[in-house]
Amino acid sequence: MRHGKKFNHLGRTASHRKAMLSNMATSLILHKRISTTLAKAKELKKFVEPLVTRAKEDSTHNRRIAFSYLKSKDAIKALFGEVIEKVGTRPGGYTRIIKTGFRLGDNAEMCIIELVDYNELMLKDAKPAKKTTRRSRRGTSAAKETAAATAAPAVEAKTEAPSAPEAKSDNEEK
Repeated sequence: MRHGKKFNHLGRTASHRKAMLSNMATSLILHKRISTTLAKAKELKKFVEPLVTRAKEDSTHNRRIAFSYLKSKDAIKALFGEVIEKVGTRPGGYTRIIKTGFRLGDNAEMCIIELVDYNELMLKDAKPAKKTTRRSRRGTSAAKETAAATAAPAVEAKTEAPSAPEAKSDNEEK
């Protein structure tokens, strides 16, 4: 029985799956974005994100553990160098999966998996959130109250401004 074994084998043996995920993770770290099937991307996300979390603390032990997964010195240099500079401040969620449609030959669902802070187009599109005020159902009375509250200090400021020079002129005369 296979109760509780919800691991996606991706139609491969354990050694083939491990090698494939290692190669895909290396490509993702070096190229910052790769195109693959949705099932592989979901498994790759589970494979890469713990490595990025481990890379936040640069130690010999963490480098060796990452090397045991990736088996590429170039990928380790990139992971502990430029990747951590960009995504090191995040508490998690270092990868993004964008669905791109279906493959022509076998109709497999395709997607792009990428490291989050490397997509310049999405960074440009992301505008700072506007401050929005909540509107109440009693918009007319609430609007009148806010208008009256803002108008009252303005009126007081106008009345105080002329009286202040008069006070100085009174002091000058004395």
